[in-house]
Amino acid sequence: MSYRLVSTALIAATLAGCYAQADSSQGSSSQGNSAQAVAPMATDVVAVHQISYQQPFLYTTRLETPQNVELRPRVNGVMDKVVFTEGSSVQAGDLLFQIDDKPFLAEMQRLESEYQAARVALTQAQSEAERAKRLSSTKAMPIEQAEQRMYLATQRQAELSSVKAQLETAKLNLSYTQIKAPISGRISSAYVTEGNYVQAGSTILTSLVSTDVLQAYFDVDERTWNAHFANVTADSHTPVDAVLNGDTSHSYPGVVDFIDNQVNSATGTLRIRARFDNAEQALRPGSFVRIRLNDTQADALKLMVPDKSIGTDLANRFVYVVNSDGVIEYRQVELGDRVGSLRIVTKGLKPDELVVLNGPAKVQPGMPVTPQVVDIDSQLEQVVAKQVQ
Repeated sequence: MSYRLVSTALIAATLAGCYAQADSSQGSSSQGNSAQAVAPMATDVVAVHQISYQQPFLYTTRLETPQNVELRPRVNGVMDKVVFTEGSSVQAGDLLFQIDDKPFLAEMQRLESEYQAARVALTQAQSEAERAKRLSSTKAMPIEQAEQRMYLATQRQAELSSVKAQLETAKLNLSYTQIKAPISGRISSAYVTEGNYVQAGSTILTSLVSTDVLQAYFDVDERTWNAHFANVTADSHTPVDAVLNGDTSHSYPGVVDFIDNQVNSATGTLRIRARFDNAEQALRPGSFVRIRLNDTQADALKLMVPDKSIGTDLANRFVYVVNSDGVIEYRQVELGDRVGSLRIVTKGLKPDELVVLNGPAKVQPGMPVTPQVVDIDSQLEQVVAKQVQ
């Protein structure tokens, strides 16, 4: 009885194993068929675009005026009138201040009288000297007496010259009581009002700055200058743009008009100056600005892809490229500047290649995909517009 039970159990176990192998074989076959039926995953891609682009370099500075005058009186006196509108534009030669001129006028009149008296004395002395000269030639007058009259005429000539010089000084001092604009520009407020005593050379009356042309100095490190601007000279009128603080929607054109003659050895920078015509008076001296100077040496055609398509692999930057067979390839790249939402690629890609838009988030090298091209023309238009601003 025991042998029959054992035999029966062995037969049952053998049959169960056969059924299990049959079920496993059928399961593997169905899984293979389902895998073959799955289509490649649809993946967003963008074409590598090549557009004209010059790398901008930005420098922060302040606008300066080439002419900044602190008006001071040239004579002492009491301020009589202030005859300009504070904060207005004035022209060279416009009257700004009037110092009380009565003391200066009286001094000039006194010296004019002395000058007339000196002329009369000189005329008399010259006449006597001529008479003495004739008399001495005929022995009618001693030579010593004739010489004294000639010396007196010379003295009267010197006295006349001295009075004349004093009179000219008095006339100048009288003219200095009228303080006029030495340059055209915009004037500040009056620091001194009527009735105040002013001292020559020390009292500041107001300030005046020219505004038709403004300048901006900025420093460029020598490595950047040699790599990107070595062909720029002061005579080449290289264009620049200035953007005011708080007004990024508008830029003001200018040109480079000065390059220093040496690199500052302490800072390793080169001093550059840009000039801006300000006929519309939109710019003010002292304003904070950002100067944009575009690269003048590099190739203007740049390859660009969306920045989010770039991945990081330890020290390398890479993108996933879809080849002609629809398969993902790993491609190491070298990058340039970021321009808005786009990134310049300097090495590793070619124009019109298809790059996976979302980087390594959902795909891997060797994976077949169905590329769906995404249009980025609007982003490219923004890059072009930003260069034109």
